[in-house]
Amino acid sequence: MTHTLAQGFARNFLGNAPLWYKQAIIAFLVINPILFALAGPFVAGWALIAQFIFTLAMALKCYPLQPGGLLAIEAVVLGMTSPESVLHEIEQNFPVILLLVFMVAGIYFMKSLLLYVFTKLLVNVRSKVLLSLLFCFVSAVLSAFLDALTVTAVLISVGVGFYDVYHKVFSRGDVPPELAETHKEDLSKFRAFLRSLIMHGVVGTALGGVCTTVGEPQNLLIAETMGWGFIEFIMVMAPVTAPVFICGLITCVLLEVQQKGWFGYGMRIPDKVRSILIEFSEEQDKERTHKETAELIIQGIVAVFLVFALAFHIAEVGIIGLMVIVLLTAFNGVIEEHQIGHAFEEALPFTALLVVFFGVVAVIHDQHLFSPITNAVLSLDVTQQAPMLFVANGILSMISDNVFVATVYIGEVKAAFDAGTISREHFENLAVAINTGTNLPSVATPNGQAAFLFLLTSALAPLIRLSYGRMVIMALPYTLVLGGVGLGSLLLFI
Repeated sequence: MTHTLAQGFARNFLGNAPLWYKQAIIAFLVINPILFALAGPFVAGWALIAQFIFTLAMALKCYPLQPGGLLAIEAVVLGMTSPESVLHEIEQNFPVILLLVFMVAGIYFMKSLLLYVFTKLLVNVRSKVLLSLLFCFVSAVLSAFLDALTVTAVLISVGVGFYDVYHKVFSRGDVPPELAETHKEDLSKFRAFLRSLIMHGVVGTALGGVCTTVGEPQNLLIAETMGWGFIEFIMVMAPVTAPVFICGLITCVLLEVQQKGWFGYGMRIPDKVRSILIEFSEEQDKERTHKETAELIIQGIVAVFLVFALAFHIAEVGIIGLMVIVLLTAFNGVIEEHQIGHAFEEALPFTALLVVFFGVVAVIHDQHLFSPITNAVLSLDVTQQAPMLFVANGILSMISDNVFVATVYIGEVKAAFDAGTISREHFENLAVAINTGTNLPSVATPNGQAAFLFLLTSALAPLIRLSYGRMVIMALPYTLVLGGVGLGSLLLFI
């Protein structure tokens, strides 16, 4: 109970976040101006990056939009960046914002179809190893021809759907005693099962996303800078991406073959949970009306249209997403504003967070925080530049944004080529190092890739207890394999 106005202000600040968290954010806001004045904008800029990563790591304590937004606003006020620079970063990434606003909402209206397909898959494929491999492989293939964020939105919808099915059975109150006794244990195992499946899937988006011009935003930028077409890009990257893809799938299998829980993998779905999902599937099939069947057919037709539209890039991804919303709502009779509004609830908070993140990226750009690393790499011997560029891009992508890192480095390398400092062949080798370096080791942290950050801040993460730290641990074996095999392939074949 608040007794004074001051206590009211204190309680309202960041709401129900723990007191120590509130104190930490206030300390950051107090320290930054002092650092800026005494140590300069360069040191203050790196402190800001560390603080923003802290807010991401504590996403389950407080959504990062508010504390991260306060830090970004302070950075602009202090002059570490400008509103114009922030706007420039937003404009650079506007297609990603469009994608999040409309494509994620479009996927919302396909939930029935996704839950139907994946429930059948989960019920009929009893092998956890095979199921994990399917999630990883299908996500990789889809990400290569569509894009990682769209595929991640599908994975999130599927995960939430599975969890809701199990949760609804126990919320009805007619659970048999033998199921109720082991409910907590089964729920914990089911969460672990879902966590591992979703992580295999989201890592799959990175495995496939690195291979083509459309898999990740920076790929297209690199392809345009180099003058590479769709097929040529695949062929140039293949000496690195093909071994990584194969080793990534092998890693998926090895993580699930063991059942000791290493890195959070290996958990099988409890038999009682499987029986609930089977019962749900059979019940849905029996009770499905002609109207609901018609809705599934419409969703299936629109899903086929979506795949072809994205594969052939008939329009910007976000615009295709808007078309999906119009088609699904029109033909399935969703015509009330409040029904449509629910579809945007998942994506808009993350979109706002991403715009705040672009504010931090603007600080990195304006204060040239990565310049010392860039200069050090380009001053090395020519034979060492590609592997060191891969390592530098990987490390920097883990702590900032892989699209931004790729943009900075491809620009620096192109400037060196235009100045006649490096040959065309070496220019191509460095481009391969930049693309693979920003796409592969960046799976180490949620802030390394937009798809990972989207998953961390989604409605699914708290349901399955997927925190920042847990994501880092679960991504670790993939980070080592993707980073190690990528670097090795670069040294051997490029």
